[in-house]
Amino acid sequence: MRKKRKYNKNWEPDFKYGNVLIGKLINYIMYSGKKSIAQAVVYGALDILTKQKKDALEVFETAVKNASPQMEVKSKRIGGANYQVPREVRGERKIMLSLRWIINAARSRKGKAMAEKLAAELLEASQNEGNAIKKKMDTHRMAEANKAFAHFAW
Repeated sequence: MRKKRKYNKNWEPDFKYGNVLIGKLINYIMYSGKKSIAQAVVYGALDILTKQKKDALEVFETAVKNASPQMEVKSKRIGGANYQVPREVRGERKIMLSLRWIINAARSRKGKAMAEKLAAELLEASQNEGNAIKKKMDTHRMAEANKAFAHFAW
């Protein structure tokens, strides 16, 4: 059986800050190809953080760093039983998971505009609080609980 090919995606930086991570965030937020709406949401959230007398890029970077997991579990079938095998998370996947968790946590908040919800979630994640950090801790707890199956790792 052949090895899976690895496709490298060249991510474009956003035009306002010139940051590749913000470009990724915009693309992850985007629905149905409406990039201008996603840009308005992200830039609105960063403007809200700037108005709160905080460096928006620094808050964003620390939020992504704090929300990125070190370990995760993957299911592996051995002898008719499925085991949750803990594995280390690669760099690209860390960033993708942290951005996804931040976006989902912001979307699950109620009552405000998306830019405000995203700004609040980024601020909480940069302070090691919020639902995205809770999701990361749950993932780490699950990996810790299944440490006994680490010898099944491939």
